[in-house]
Amino acid sequence: SYPIYGGGTGIEYDNQKQALKKGTDIIICTPGRLLAHLDFKYFDTSGVKHFILDEADRMLDMGFYEDIMKISNELPKSRQNLLFSATMPPKIRELSNKILKNPESISLAISKPAERLTQNAYMTYDSQKVKLIREVLKEKKQSNILIFASSIKNVKEITKTLNKSAMKASEMHSGLQQEEREKTIRDFKNKKIKILVATDILSRGIDIKGIELVINYEVPNDAEDYIHRIGRTARADRKGEAITFINPKQIKNFMEIEKLIERKIPKLRLPKGFSRGPEYKIHTKMKKFKKYKKPTSPK
Repeated sequence: SYPIYGGGTGIEYDNQKQALKKGTDIIICTPGRLLAHLDFKYFDTSGVKHFILDEADRMLDMGFYEDIMKISNELPKSRQNLLFSATMPPKIRELSNKILKNPESISLAISKPAERLTQNAYMTYDSQKVKLIREVLKEKKQSNILIFASSIKNVKEITKTLNKSAMKASEMHSGLQQEEREKTIRDFKNKKIKILVATDILSRGIDIKGIELVINYEVPNDAEDYIHRIGRTARADRKGEAITFINPKQIKNFMEIEKLIERKIPKLRLPKGFSRGPEYKIHTKMKKFKKYKKPTSPK
């Protein structure tokens, strides 16, 4: 087998080229880099028998739909297609209808959080989050901490804030070069980095031993993404902790998470010195309308 992905040196690119030209049993690739090789016409795809899409929903979230379709069109029509996805939103169903032919569908129940994982949450306004994350980390003595944010912008802001507070943190997201991502992961695994702030690029498929604390800076939009995120800790029967910050707009999403994992997650009181946070309930505003009366003409 041989990995095909972006970044690296000219030597690495040539090694990928030779693997594609001379043939290898299995190619594990990112869509963009494989298309770059296909453009030069030296990769003979006629012998491809299996086309596997892993983490298909995440690839579509990252904008790879067109790339996947281009690759599919370059492969033999008589092949086996396999598609793996943690969720099945409309985009995934559209992709499966175009690529798969009379497929067998297998649905597996999503795994529940590990038994030795402690889950807690804070009800907080967005304006309190920066101060709250500093206070939480001051109290924690864990050596490996993973913080999830929903956007690259938030990842950068959190990392900058922590470094200003003398809490050395690094960032991980799709905006970094491949070499930067690989070095960051190595440093985090080797405990050279204590705090890593990341997008959902790290929520799946990455096994890093020893992560003791996961913080969700925001509630993920998808309940299953929550399980993937907190699954980075309490691995291999170790203890772990997951803390989530919930603002008023995310209460409904968090209730969906509690419904999925079939348990209520404790809501902790904000630390001393904080003003009161929002309540954990959905407010429905009922407006009263006066009965319309037709205006009468003056006498």
